Amino acid sequence: MTFVEGPVTVTVPATSANLGPGYDSLGLALDLRDELTGEVVPGGTLEVTVEGAGEGTVPLDESHLVVRSMRAAFEIIGKQPAGLRLHCRNRIPHARGLGSSSAAIIGGLVLARALVAGGELILDDDTLFQKAAEIEGHPDNVAPAFHGGFTIAGDDDAPPTGAGRHSFAVRTAVDPRVSVVVFVPATGVETKAARGLLPDTVPHSDAAADAGRTALLVAALSDAPEHLHRATRDFLHQEYRRPAMPESLALVDELRADGVAAIVSGAGPTVLAFSSGVESAETSKLTARCPEGWACHALSVDMDGVRIL
Repeated sequence: MTFVEGPVTVTVPATSANLGPGYDSLGLALDLRDELTGEVVPGGTLEVTVEGAGEGTVPLDESHLVVRSMRAAFEIIGKQPAGLRLHCRNRIPHARGLGSSSAAIIGGLVLARALVAGGELILDDDTLFQKAAEIEGHPDNVAPAFHGGFTIAGDDDAPPTGAGRHSFAVRTAVDPRVSVVVFVPATGVETKAARGLLPDTVPHSDAAADAGRTALLVAALSDAPEHLHRATRDFLHQEYRRPAMPESLALVDELRADGVAAIVSGAGPTVLAFSSGVESAETSKLTARCPEGWACHALSVDMDGVRIL
């Protein structure tokens, strides 16, 4: 087994998981990309540089999530490089519910595989995806980053972690009329903290209602976007998380009252609103409603997933 000469670059999209009722099962890739460039170098050193999101705050050593993911891939392949140089150009904001961790995991795994000559023959897509789901903990987060588009993901009947776990992901159609506007607050919320607010049990009526809206959401995103407002009504997680992100849920309430299909993106606090084209009048009206101090992006759905440049 040999490593390729020179640098390799991969790009990986932002993602939004849950999409309202699709808790821990649905995800959508968005056209906002991180770019990772890696190179195997002699000397046994690790050099990590970061520009953009996370610059000056993320670790620049073996604990960096991209590096940890690369090491996991090299372990499966069977050989660690003598030295490694990594540069991250990050556009996906951190701790905002837009999949920065999933992008780091998928990007790191794919980058490591691409640095090995014939790496895809040793580490196939399914094995790579299983490792990504293991590192991240939730396959619905890494599925759209890997496959692109709109994905449905979960675990088969097996232990949720460790040996015997097997994750699956299915990519389904996205109506070309669908785009999104994301409203990104200045401060983030850690996913662990947001999950900690969720109850252990919910009423059966809420679970049944949520299942119906999730099924409708699959149809709405595929070819019936006129039903997105009804389809994005959540019963399982958003309201419980209000104490951690009151401004975000207030914006969701405001938008939904005006007929906009608005949700909390992932674990928040970013708010995502579905629209009908990045350059449409509807999108322009939405971006004009961006709260002061927040960032706003009109984004198309990314259909490619992770790419090697």
